[in-house]
Amino acid sequence: MPLSVMPTQSRDDHSSPVAVSALGLRKSYGDKTVLDGVDLRIPAGSVFALLGPNGAGKTTAVKILSTLVTADGGQAQVAGHDLATHPQAVRAAIGVTGQFSAVDGLITGEENMLLMADLHHLPRHEGRRTAAELLQRFDLTDVARKPASTYSGGMKRRLDIAMTLVGNPRIIFLDEPTTGLDPRSRHTMWQIIRELVTDGVTVLLTTQYLDEADELADHIAVLHNGRIAAQGTAEQLKRLVPGGHVRLRFTDPATYHRATTALTAATRHDQLLALQIPSDGSQRELRAILDRLDAAGVEADELTVHTPDLDDVFFALTGGGAGIVPNQPKEADR
Repeated sequence: MPLSVMPTQSRDDHSSPVAVSALGLRKSYGDKTVLDGVDLRIPAGSVFALLGPNGAGKTTAVKILSTLVTADGGQAQVAGHDLATHPQAVRAAIGVTGQFSAVDGLITGEENMLLMADLHHLPRHEGRRTAAELLQRFDLTDVARKPASTYSGGMKRRLDIAMTLVGNPRIIFLDEPTTGLDPRSRHTMWQIIRELVTDGVTVLLTTQYLDEADELADHIAVLHNGRIAAQGTAEQLKRLVPGGHVRLRFTDPATYHRATTALTAATRHDQLLALQIPSDGSQRELRAILDRLDAAGVEADELTVHTPDLDDVFFALTGGGAGIVPNQPKEADR
């Protein structure tokens, strides 16, 4: 059975200014309901990750909040402006980078930036200064006068976000910004997002990468069947899922048998000389296990702690997840 618990938000959430809020957003295409009453609250200056499998409604939510699509029902405010009554004010306050690059490959990176400056009606001198500063910030100065079609995927993504920043938006929607990037380029993009938030920008990030949400997001909402299945911090979500445990392994059978007597609640694996004890991984519970072993004069040869990760959370919430990329081993991201 998928979980449907909504963890309570911390007091800090409610004391922070709100950059984006939505209540009861609904959207259908024909007889297919894509969003079925979605509520969101995104504190200013934070990263909010909208996580879900392909077709969950992530992109539709971004399109509604960025005024590209009109909702069938519900209400929302972005940067203090009502989507329905002041869409132009919303557009002036946001930047949007979609799944597919807005970069024009037929012109240079610099020309892409200057075109964006013209669209924002910046004076010529200010537009050139802004373009040069952003190209330098995103490490694109050396290739600024080369056709964007010659850029790597990571370079195009950096140029895409640089173009988004020309208008100095305080809220940015990033719709799966690292899809298709190699591990090094993904990490570069993560650093860019962290720097944006350090500068006070609010980021709504949609992603199919569980490790990306875990790494970047202050808050995470999991979309399933057009609804928010759960939301909270990564740690709050992980606490929704049972299965945390401490695993002890022994090399000496006699020591193992003394440990089974001391830890009667443990699950035994006699062939492996291993014990598994339910635990939330807290220091308090770990100390209690070690104290019982000490009292019995037993020392484990190996101790490992397993706590549920976002993979466990996602599969528990949705019962599957086509299109979701699980957390990768650390070595894979080097």
